[in-house]
Amino acid sequence: MNIREALKGQYHASMAMLKQVIESCPDALWGGGNHPAPFWRVVYHTLFFTHLYLQPNEKAFRPWERHWDQAQFLGPLPWPPHDKPKTGEPHTKAQMLAYWGFCDAMIDGAVDRMDLDDPECGFPWYRLPKLDHQINNIRHIQHHAALLSGRLRLACGMDIPWVGSNLL
Repeated sequence: MNIREALKGQYHASMAMLKQVIESCPDALWGGGNHPAPFWRVVYHTLFFTHLYLQPNEKAFRPWERHWDQAQFLGPLPWPPHDKPKTGEPHTKAQMLAYWGFCDAMIDGAVDRMDLDDPECGFPWYRLPKLDHQINNIRHIQHHAALLSGRLRLACGMDIPWVGSNLL
């Protein structure tokens, strides 16, 4: 199998699982709950960094049209340098599904254009080769999809089915 096709399949499968958690989240859990990072913010964080890391480098990134600074962060970290996340009205499920569609639609073209042999990923806070960074990005999507799936299970008794790249 071609590595690009494998990356695309894993990206789309991870994104499909993220879409399931977005669609399944009850309104009461979307903007609140007992978590320091509300459901919507974890979704936004995941989509923002998926979008960012599908770019060739930091300079090529153009934020989503509904982006606001600092909303993509879950808490203060030294990399990329940022402060506390910005709070305010949550993005709606419809907005996050639109952003999800935007990100999912860019996967194939972005992966096709990548120099997967580049020893640098294009983001100075990550010291990874481009291919490793893409695998890391897929793991990030899946990590947060699983975290949100766990929240749904605990709060509502809801299970999110597994999506394998061969099931798309």
